[in-house]
Amino acid sequence: MTKQVAGISAQTRWLILAIIAVLALGSVTVYAVQAFGRYQARTTGASAAQITDKLHDGNRIVFRNTAMGQGYGQIASVAIAEPQGPRELSQTVCDRVDATTEYISCMRTQRGIPTTFETRILDAQANTVVEWPLPGVPSRTRISEGGLVATTAFVTGHSYATDSFSTETVIKSVQGLDFGNLEDYSIFIDGQELTAVDRNVWGVTFDSENKFYATVASAGKTWMVEGNLAERRMNSVIQNAECPSVAPDHSKVAYKKRRAQSGLAHWDIAVLDLKTQKEIILPLDQGFDDQLEWLDSQTLLFGMPRTGSAGDSDVYSVKTTANAQPQIFIKDAWSPSVVRTTG
Repeated sequence: MTKQVAGISAQTRWLILAIIAVLALGSVTVYAVQAFGRYQARTTGASAAQITDKLHDGNRIVFRNTAMGQGYGQIASVAIAEPQGPRELSQTVCDRVDATTEYISCMRTQRGIPTTFETRILDAQANTVVEWPLPGVPSRTRISEGGLVATTAFVTGHSYATDSFSTETVIKSVQGLDFGNLEDYSIFIDGQELTAVDRNVWGVTFDSENKFYATVASAGKTWMVEGNLAERRMNSVIQNAECPSVAPDHSKVAYKKRRAQSGLAHWDIAVLDLKTQKEIILPLDQGFDDQLEWLDSQTLLFGMPRTGSAGDSDVYSVKTTANAQPQIFIKDAWSPSVVRTTG
C-alpha cells in the first residue's frame, strides 16, 4: 500500500520533486547558454581596437582587453608613451591581471557546466608557468617582482557594495611556496587582536618580499593593515581604507575610501603619506570599485565600467592633487598594471 503524506502519495511527491529538479536544471542550462551567447557576441568579429603583432617589451601597461570583437578578454599591452596606440594581445583570457617584468598573474573564469575558476601564472612571453584553482569568482590579484602572488576570490556574493560577501585571500609564490589564507593570520586592530568570525581580508599590495598591505573587514568596518609574511601577522594602519596600492617610491599608499552616505556604496580615492600620516581625499562624482595602480609617483590608474554598456570598461588616470579630475587613459581596458624595465 502506498504511504500517504499530507494527502499526497510518496510516489506523487517524488514525481513533483523530479519535475522541479528538471525545471531547475533547465533554467541553469538556459542561463548558461544565454551567458555563453553574450560572451560569443563580444568575442567575434573584427576588434574595435587597433591590434599589432609587435611585442611591447619596454615600459608598458599590461591590462585586460575589453574592446569588442576578436581578442575580447585577452591580456593586452600598450607602450606607456602611447597608451591609446596599437595594443599587442596574448591568447590568454583573464578576468583580472597583474604583471611584473618577469611574470603575469591571470585570474580566469573557465566557463562551462560547472563553471570553474583558476589562477594562471605566465612568463613575460605569456607561456604558462604554473596554475592552481580558485574557490570562487576572481576579484583581486597582485604579483611581486620576486614572484609572490596574492589572489582574492569571492566565495559568496559578487560585490563589495553589499555586506553579504565573503572572500578568500591567499598568498603563494611562483616557486611553489604557500603562505596560506590571510584570515588565519594574527590580526590586530589598534593593538587589540581581532578574533571575530566575520572577518574578511582582501586587496593585497606588496611593499617588499615580506611586507604587504591589505584590507581587513569586520562588523561593517574596514581597515588598511600592514602585514608581515614571516610573522603571519597584520596590524591596522588606518580605518575606512580598502584595496591599497603602494607607490613606486614606497612613501605613500592609495586606496578606496567609502563615502558616508545612505543608499548604494560610493568610494572616493584617498592617498596616505606613510611618514606624516596625512591623508588626501580625491572626491569622485562617479564612485569606483577597483584596486588602484600607480602610473608614476603623482598619477593613479583605475578601471571603470562604462555606464549603460555591459561588458565595456575603460582605464582612467587621475593626479594625486586637490581637485584633480579623472581622464580616460586607455579605452576598452580593465585591470591595468604598470611594468617598467627602465627608469
